[in-house]
Amino acid sequence: MTFAKAINAGLRAALERDQKVMLMGEDIGALGGVFRVTDGLAKDFGTDRVVDTPLAESGIVGTAIGLALRGYRPVCEIQFDGFIFPAFDQITTQLSKMHYRSRGRLNLPVVIRVPFGGGIGAVEHHSESPEVLFAHTAGLRVVSPSDPQDAYTMIQQAVASPDPVMFFEPKGRYWEKGDVDTDADALAAPSVLDGARVLRPGTDVTLVAHGPTVATALRVADAAAAEGRSVEVVDLRTLSPLDITTVAESVRRTGRCVVVHEAPVLYGTGAEVAARVTEECFYHLEAPVLRVGGFHTPYPVAKLEHEYLPGLDRVLDAVDRVLAS
Repeated sequence: MTFAKAINAGLRAALERDQKVMLMGEDIGALGGVFRVTDGLAKDFGTDRVVDTPLAESGIVGTAIGLALRGYRPVCEIQFDGFIFPAFDQITTQLSKMHYRSRGRLNLPVVIRVPFGGGIGAVEHHSESPEVLFAHTAGLRVVSPSDPQDAYTMIQQAVASPDPVMFFEPKGRYWEKGDVDTDADALAAPSVLDGARVLRPGTDVTLVAHGPTVATALRVADAAAAEGRSVEVVDLRTLSPLDITTVAESVRRTGRCVVVHEAPVLYGTGAEVAARVTEECFYHLEAPVLRVGGFHTPYPVAKLEHEYLPGLDRVLDAVDRVLAS
């Protein structure tokens, strides 16, 4: 099943499970979304539960907050990552704080789906990685699946969560396929919304990634193995809360760590992971923690994105440098 179809199947299961679940977004109904992630859901569940909204992200999220206060479980789609900023106020000052402000009396079980990242040759504002802006905001869960099985499970667990969840989907991976167990009860499975996982064991260096860069990390591990080096790959899955325990356990075994993400390195997720690893694993580190990511510039035009994104060569170079230290 493709990554996009896995999310579609997960949304379908959530809609079937709970009549209070509804989807909202631009062109998600008859069109099925620009990436066809919601294809067929309006036909099967009706336009009162799969709602085509006006082109107003602040209105989408603001309406979802009101619906959540009345007992619904809205799932909002932001068409592209760069379009989320008109809703930034609603997300960071209302959605994230209502539970705290009400001393726990109010829950806002809102999921905001955000196709993010590059690799699709898009124009400006269509390939950004703003996830750290929301991970910095207390009160939000920030998660990002990296394969179809996790996408299928995590979207259902996100919808069922009492917390607001920012669900970042690596759009450059929408068409990649993987095995998906649709017979398993996603809600009966252990929560994957707050736990990292070791995808590939290794002994020489820990390579930490999330979302679209997990596939890159696995390719780096393969290339390193061909040269006789053993790379352990850790998929963060979630940026908030951050499962530093799994990462630290890995680094204590390997003694070295490289963190990779598509967002700019400056003040990025890698900075937080590097700081926490240094605190937790200081006496186990054989070399400084290195970070690989985008440059501190606006996302470039499509012809230059291969220079901007952290690809195999740049990440493998960081692995070489940390092993040489």
